[in-house]
Amino acid sequence: MTRALRFTASLIAFAACTAVAGAQQGTAPSPQTAPQVQVDRQMPPVTFKVEVNYVEVDAVVVDRQGNFVRDLKREDFQVLEDGKPEKIATYSFVDIPVEKAEKPMFVKQAIEPDVRTNAGGLDGRIYLLVLDDLHTGPLRSERVRAAARRFVQQQMGSNDLAAVVCTSGRTDAAQEFTNNRQLLLDAIGKFMGRKLRSATLEKMDQYNLTRGMPGGATATDPAEAERAYNARNAFDDIRQLCDFLSSVHGRRKALIYVSEGVDYDIYDPITNKYASDIRDAAKDAIAAATRANVNIYSVDPRGLTDMGDEAIDMGAPISDGDINLSQQTLLQELRLSQDSLRVLADETGGFAALNTNDFKNAFDRIVRENSSYYVLGYYPANDRRDGKFRKIDVKVNRPGVEVHFRKGYNAPSGKPAARRPIEHEAITSSEVRQALESPVPISGFTLSAFAAPFKGTAPNASVVVTMQGSGGDLKFNEKAGRFEDIVEVSLVAVDHDGKIRGGDQQKLNMSLKPETRPLVQQSGFRMVSRLNLPPGRYQLRIAGRDSVGGRIGSVYYDLAVPDFWKAPLSMSGLVIASARGGRVATPSNDAELSKALPGPPTTARDFLSDDELAVLAEVYDNQAATAHKVNIATTILAEDGRTVFRHGDERSSAELNGKSGGYGYVVRIPLRDIPPGLYVLRIQAQSTLEKGEPVSREVQFTVRPAPKS
Repeated sequence: MTRALRFTASLIAFAACTAVAGAQQGTAPSPQTAPQVQVDRQMPPVTFKVEVNYVEVDAVVVDRQGNFVRDLKREDFQVLEDGKPEKIATYSFVDIPVEKAEKPMFVKQAIEPDVRTNAGGLDGRIYLLVLDDLHTGPLRSERVRAAARRFVQQQMGSNDLAAVVCTSGRTDAAQEFTNNRQLLLDAIGKFMGRKLRSATLEKMDQYNLTRGMPGGATATDPAEAERAYNARNAFDDIRQLCDFLSSVHGRRKALIYVSEGVDYDIYDPITNKYASDIRDAAKDAIAAATRANVNIYSVDPRGLTDMGDEAIDMGAPISDGDINLSQQTLLQELRLSQDSLRVLADETGGFAALNTNDFKNAFDRIVRENSSYYVLGYYPANDRRDGKFRKIDVKVNRPGVEVHFRKGYNAPSGKPAARRPIEHEAITSSEVRQALESPVPISGFTLSAFAAPFKGTAPNASVVVTMQGSGGDLKFNEKAGRFEDIVEVSLVAVDHDGKIRGGDQQKLNMSLKPETRPLVQQSGFRMVSRLNLPPGRYQLRIAGRDSVGGRIGSVYYDLAVPDFWKAPLSMSGLVIASARGGRVATPSNDAELSKALPGPPTTARDFLSDDELAVLAEVYDNQAATAHKVNIATTILAEDGRTVFRHGDERSSAELNGKSGGYGYVVRIPLRDIPPGLYVLRIQAQSTLEKGEPVSREVQFTVRPAPKS
């Protein structure tokens, strides 16, 4: 696994899971009686990747005025490969709006949701931000950070997915695919360029050091080998990232490559001994992008430049026989580096944003090109694995239009990867395995999930994970007067280094009476798990499958697990239960939660006004040796910032008997007194000790009018 893909290692092939904490089973008391189903549980097994001979091409069709043409059908298109017509096997028209997150007026930045769902379809754009720290000058790092921040904050919609990766392989500056802007911005903020000093300046220093020495002066680049190594790594990372995205079909994929370009002359293999190797790596990267239908957009963060930063360090020009080093040599470096950016973009259907200080137009164009397009898929008649370039041509039987598409792709070469057998005793289906290892979530089977970390056994946290599925997606078989179905759900927790740190697997065996089936189809089902995880960052991957209907879906949840054992004062995640939520079939609630809440936790954040909420939080106090109080306050704020609900509690450190511990806190919130609208629930705790900093958690939710009886 390459350095750039270390943060996605588990997405390509899962390693065997570590021991999984067994979640407690049982049914919590609830105001509503939920239908009962049985559950079997087992750890998720190893998964493997499958190669498919399939080609997709995106087509953007515009009229004479440059407006996108939206009314074309499958029969209006013709796809040719190497001049021969191909049968279009799949066709889709993609038209994605840029959605903005809903937020109250008093909030400056949208509150990141604590629940993730694939409801409504995961139909946003897919962006992979590749920040090339190997080819960015350290003093120009802020330009890269500023450009990437601007894209995330201003161009990215709430329905989009993005990931961040650095070519040096820094995992602390990487973020897997998410629509959580703050996580993306956190990764971007850690970027730091580490580009080598200009080859021209290195050659000038070498010339001045060897001038007057026996044998005459030389002007070689002492960093040539490292420069070549960095160039190969950048291209290799792009290749493997494109291979990683190859399993995502039916959607355009944009790789935004923010880089000053490769600073090695690959066009002179006689003088530069690594030129051929780097040129081959560049070809492989382009071939992988065209096979995976990934469009590369190159962005030069230097903007409008004449290499002035490097020229400041340059002394007098050198002209000595065949050695000529001057400002023109620096400009030649600039041209070569920008050529590498231009070629990557041109050959993969993207474009290069060069020599401009205004990235807004380029970013707007990237959004446009990834918002409206046609996807045409086919199985090529020529299935030889010869590695040769296959030219693609797309024609439309409508006069006066212009069609934009990529030039072609390179066929794979060599033998396909052998598929390893799957153990017959593993209860996870191959379909769920593939969903878990997909680069992005899948929207076929509607799921939602939230996770709340609590203090566990040192040094771990105990993370409650609640998963809910749509009953409307279930397809039952009728047998002997009952309706039967099996739902399979798998959960894995992947840490920031790509290691699986825990997981759970459940099968819901449903055999429902005729009068019970409508209740399940209306309210759905729910499962609750617990994972023991050390402090750190994780991505929870949850996939589910309806065995009768065959629908598959997945949700990815970004989770930060605090170190509850070190902070003076900290707070668990918030767990919400509702009276109406008790109607959801819950075969496996958590025993500890059932002692504190009137019903199982819910992933709903949209409630009716006749509902009642119960919210659980724990406040952890590591300063109990000094007598003090801890004040816990709950407020609900309306869109305009008004407080519509308030509840407070005061706890004493004497409860902890001088030891580190926690205070359980549950608040009941009847919604009948809260008008319909958008709200923010905030729970805050603060110690009375001097300089005690408050800790808080926030959840955004909506209240809607209850139906009239």
